[in-house]
Amino acid sequence: MKNSTIAAISTAQGEGGIGVIRISGEDAIAIADRVFEPISGEKLSEKRGYTSAFGHIKNNNETVDEAIAAVFRAPHSYTGENVVELSCHGGLFITREVLRVVLENGAEPAEAGEFTKRAFLNGKIDLTEAEAVIDIISAKSRAAAKAALLAKDGALWKKISAVKSSLVNTAAHLSAWADYPDEDIEEVTEDSLSATISECMFELNKLLSTYDKGQTVKEGIDTVIAGKPNTGKSTLMNLLSGRERSIVTDIPGTTRDVIEESVLVGDVILKLSDTAGLRETGDAVEKIGVDIAKSRISTCGLVLAVFDSSRKLDQDDIELLNSITDVPAIAIINKTDLESVIDETLIESKVKKIVKISAKNGEGYDELVREITSIAGTDDFNPSEGILANERQRLAVLKAHQALEEAQNALAIGMTFDAVNVGIEEAIENILELTGERVSDVVVDNVFHNFCVGK
Repeated sequence: MKNSTIAAISTAQGEGGIGVIRISGEDAIAIADRVFEPISGEKLSEKRGYTSAFGHIKNNNETVDEAIAAVFRAPHSYTGENVVELSCHGGLFITREVLRVVLENGAEPAEAGEFTKRAFLNGKIDLTEAEAVIDIISAKSRAAAKAALLAKDGALWKKISAVKSSLVNTAAHLSAWADYPDEDIEEVTEDSLSATISECMFELNKLLSTYDKGQTVKEGIDTVIAGKPNTGKSTLMNLLSGRERSIVTDIPGTTRDVIEESVLVGDVILKLSDTAGLRETGDAVEKIGVDIAKSRISTCGLVLAVFDSSRKLDQDDIELLNSITDVPAIAIINKTDLESVIDETLIESKVKKIVKISAKNGEGYDELVREITSIAGTDDFNPSEGILANERQRLAVLKAHQALEEAQNALAIGMTFDAVNVGIEEAIENILELTGERVSDVVVDNVFHNFCVGK
């Protein structure tokens, strides 16, 4: 890690009430003293950690802005280094001007995620907690924010540390028992060893099972709104979006392209696609839209299939029903404000989840939210037990689980405990990579690559 003192704007760059410039490194307080003149006259270098002062940012003898300087002394700071945070007035010009003055007085520009990277390298957080920081920033729902915050507080670390401790103790016991046969060391039995491996495999498998649900909470579900023309697809899109996103008319075939929008329904993120009405058509442009719609149905994570309750089912409706029998889908019987003539029994025979709504006036919306939450699996989502937040974490746990499978198989076919221990130690290596206790620079750099500058 570089020994330089770094600085960056840590608040979103734009107009706002406050802008924060963060400085971190051995010379952070000394650099801040060069640019900050406190009203009290007491220099920042004379202040204790976790204290602040009001004053002015100075560029030579010229006042740049009023500011509050907060002092954090190593190791009791976010990065584990000396840190000063200058809170000035928000706005593009002022914050950039304050940063420029700081850089001209000895600091270097921070790289993306470098503050959090230094926190990791200084042992303030593990790698899973560092990854949770970016998830907190990018959270698009309450559930996603809660999951990320719990991960930042160590929910995953605690879960995986329990498994690691069990495996490390077992590996150490095996090694000691084999290397020092004359010492009074408790004998390792096949039954006890098998039980320990099985318990750890069970815990790792539980973690693996959280991945898909965690991704749904974090990233959302690719969702297609499908149906014949004039069933109310665009009206449903607008209802879920909370604004006029799609054109609504009585003219069939209005929607020809795919209209996309990410919306929060209940606590589930839906990446919605309002597609062209499904029907046979001689219009070349409309046919392209219909073909795209059919393709999206086969690859999406959820289909909201819309049917007009005031019209009888026809061949286009039947084809839609047949196309969604093997994909997650909700059949939405729309226009309940009109007299119903639709064959609900046929729909029930094809689709398990059915909701009756009037997209025009919002009736049935709460029931639709409940069904979407149910099908997304977020109604029983409990991130406090620890979840896998990304593919790097999932792969590390998967490799650890596979290594323990090999250890268990070696034990079952009567191989020596040394051979069994090879699998256990490999599992430990993968867990250490997950937490960052033993990880390559390439992996570390990749983790922080997507961070914003200033965090």
